[in-house]
Amino acid sequence: MKQVVQNMASGETSLVQAPVPGVRSGALQINTSRTLISAGTERMLVGFGKANWIEKARQQPDKVRMVLQKVQTDGLATTIEAVQSKLAQPLPLGYCNVGVVAATGAGVSGFKAGDRVVSNGPHADVVVVPKNLCALIPDSVSDEAASFTVLASIGLQGIRLAQPTLGEAFVVTGVGLIGLVTVQLLRAQGCRVLAIDFDEQKLALARNYGAETCNPGKGEDPVAAGMAFSRARGVDGVIITASTKSSDPVTQAANMCRKRGRIVLVGVTGLELNRADFYEKELSFQVSCSYGPGRYDPTYEEQGNDFPIGFVRWTEQRNFEAVLDMLASGQLDVGQLISHRFAFEDAADAYQTLTSENSALGIVLEYHSAPQERHVKDVTLVPQSNIAFDPVKPVVGFIGAGNYASRMLIPAFKAAGAQFHTIVTAGGLNGVIHGSKAGFAHASTDVGAMLADQTINTVAIVTRHDSHARFVSQVLEAGKHVFVEKPLAIDEQGLADVQAAYDLAVQKGLKPHLMVGFNRRFSPQVQKMKALLTAVKEPKSLIMTMNAGAIPADHWTQDEAVGGGRIIGEACHFIDLMRFLVGSPIVSIQARRMGDSPAVAVTEDKASITLGFEDGSFGTIHYLANGAASFPKERVEVFAAGRVLQLDNFRKLKGFGWPGFSKLNLWKQNKGQSECAAAFLAAVGQGKATPIPSDEIFEVARVSVEVARMLRAQ
Repeated sequence: MKQVVQNMASGETSLVQAPVPGVRSGALQINTSRTLISAGTERMLVGFGKANWIEKARQQPDKVRMVLQKVQTDGLATTIEAVQSKLAQPLPLGYCNVGVVAATGAGVSGFKAGDRVVSNGPHADVVVVPKNLCALIPDSVSDEAASFTVLASIGLQGIRLAQPTLGEAFVVTGVGLIGLVTVQLLRAQGCRVLAIDFDEQKLALARNYGAETCNPGKGEDPVAAGMAFSRARGVDGVIITASTKSSDPVTQAANMCRKRGRIVLVGVTGLELNRADFYEKELSFQVSCSYGPGRYDPTYEEQGNDFPIGFVRWTEQRNFEAVLDMLASGQLDVGQLISHRFAFEDAADAYQTLTSENSALGIVLEYHSAPQERHVKDVTLVPQSNIAFDPVKPVVGFIGAGNYASRMLIPAFKAAGAQFHTIVTAGGLNGVIHGSKAGFAHASTDVGAMLADQTINTVAIVTRHDSHARFVSQVLEAGKHVFVEKPLAIDEQGLADVQAAYDLAVQKGLKPHLMVGFNRRFSPQVQKMKALLTAVKEPKSLIMTMNAGAIPADHWTQDEAVGGGRIIGEACHFIDLMRFLVGSPIVSIQARRMGDSPAVAVTEDKASITLGFEDGSFGTIHYLANGAASFPKERVEVFAAGRVLQLDNFRKLKGFGWPGFSKLNLWKQNKGQSECAAAFLAAVGQGKATPIPSDEIFEVARVSVEVARMLRAQ
């Protein structure tokens, strides 16, 4: 599979060879025939990527504020690394895809192999797209014309919000691709249309579609033109499809509208509004969200749950179908909108044209390679002749290459001397991008093939939480060592499956290393705390305050079936940390979450957890998502034998009353990721004991699941 990506740090647009993504439940696997480059959105993204650091900062002042806030809490060095890593994440380009269904996943109905479909898939010769983001193409509509469907749906959604009626006078401000489609759709609805733009060539196309025009670049006054167009009554509505930092389009729209007129923002403009402009006329102003109801709703897009047509007539998918019907009837003509055609392999040239020619409109990419050439599950990143794996040392395969894996775990494994063999990802692209950078020999989308490879003796799992237990069990059954990012499992059944797989491996004499990424216990400051506390032979009391930060209730980490909830998914870190510092088994659990309130989302991430230990120690974890971001994210305090240890955000450690110790401060935050990986790989390569004993790993997992159960029962 090949895919177009944009490097947001360097601005480079490139075509990447990647393993083909496998079809998943509720989705379609599609062999692409045509894609359309969105002149507005993609030109903006490419321009942002090519901008320097100062220009990037000016374009995103909200992100600058977040960066400055992170500097205050995490330090400058850690923040710079995070920003650089974020910008280094290549961005897949494109969202207007046409192709032929190659396969359908479980639970898909209404589509079959061989169907021609549109989708919001990216510029790639094979895409996998959820079923609700696809629509069947009528026989009379060409692939090229169908490639405009998703983009046209953006304009259509803006029209639906404006609710035009037969005979009304509407203005379209900004007649790029979406604007010119919007002009046609309004005309088909029986409206009179005035198009406003600075580009005379685009205005000529608008006139061909039946619109009157206004060119401010020639000194024409948009407000005066709008009033004249409306016979001095004021226009009924304005749809803004322009992309500009100026607030002028909104101000002009307000001034040319009649009383109770409607303004819908489909594009991007400044929003410095004058209240009087809207107040006196009682104008309505609305921002349109992409291509219709369901957009950014995971239950609709990812889980495939459609909205009942009696309550939501026009969803994303039904808007796609409406556009296709307009194309089939000839009421929507996109032939005049195509300015360039490129072979997919020449995508870099297409983007050069996009950025260098302002007159470029519809740029179509054509895909002609044979499907069998695209469906390759393994891509060689480093020639076999250049690598000689030492079977005595860890030969590592990775499952997952998301943000944490690419930014933290893979570099930590590499620094510890891991021999990287294969990196497996669901989509394929991330595996190639980060695998190439780290020095993996292969990138793949086939977990089974990687587990069957006898050269690989160790596997790291960094995927969504609901897959951890399944993958850990499979790795153990394959006779390999396993490192899994927390949590080990998200429920009792998953935990039981892992325990059974581990016990069976031990019974077979395989001596597997099972490790969970509880990195905090390996940080240098926590190691110092442990060394000091080891000399204390009496019970200890601990307070851990986690200023976790708010995450929306519908985020996948809050979903009990996917992320396991934030207690199992993240608070387990601190349950393990407390277990490590005390050094004694947990014998009692108490938990209390914040009470239900209309002002607070009912989630488990505002809770207090108190653990009792066999040696008489106890500790409380305050896991709170309702604090200020400027407050330190993690604070650990230990009271013992008339002494106190206080650790702030893994940067500053203070000792009170400790003979010979007062502080251990770091210039850079260190949560122990590198030390954790190094300890695990040393155990694998040198035959040492697993850094975290298996009984502690299963104990912490059981306690985490039990705490979550208690909180959910309240």
